[in-house]
Amino acid sequence: MLIVGLTGGIGSGKSAAAALFAQRYGVPVIDTDLLAREVVEPGTPALTEIERTFGPEVIEPSGKLDRGEMRRRIFADPQVRSRLEAIVHPRIRALATERIAALNAPYCLLVVPLLVEGDMRAMVDRVLVIDAPPDQQVARVMDRDGNDEALARAIVAAQAERGHRLAVADDVLANDGTLLQLEAAVAELHKHYLSIAQTRECGL
Repeated sequence: MLIVGLTGGIGSGKSAAAALFAQRYGVPVIDTDLLAREVVEPGTPALTEIERTFGPEVIEPSGKLDRGEMRRRIFADPQVRSRLEAIVHPRIRALATERIAALNAPYCLLVVPLLVEGDMRAMVDRVLVIDAPPDQQVARVMDRDGNDEALARAIVAAQAERGHRLAVADDVLANDGTLLQLEAAVAELHKHYLSIAQTRECGL
């Protein structure tokens, strides 16, 4: 099965694009953001290790991970990000591998926000970058998450530089226009990936 790694900066429209692939064409989508939440559910080994590493202050009274507190710590100290990733990333990779192995489809999307920055590049056959201008990303993050502009810009800046993402892309989907334009681009990519998958299946 062809595995397409879908990535892009925060606010680029990764979720919107992935939803179109899934809803219009039935393409299986494995979203590592959702897997990341799954591996740190209360009672999981990852959450226990996070609490042991960062202290009880990062755990809400409900027993869930306090994502806001972790986010603040990550942007205050880059080493915190590295330590957190060392705990959760191996578990996310293992769960993604398990979910992919259970699929039966010409191709699937593996949505990895930090595909370029992280260590999951080897899991995918092609890289699809959803691209949007930085100012548009910032505006979307502010609108979606209620962040102020300074925090939104810090979040965007903490990710891979736009040019670096585009340099490693096999395919680029520009998401700076209308929904109709996004839908048309997804339709073309779907045909493209089906063609690639069929060629691989024939051993060509």
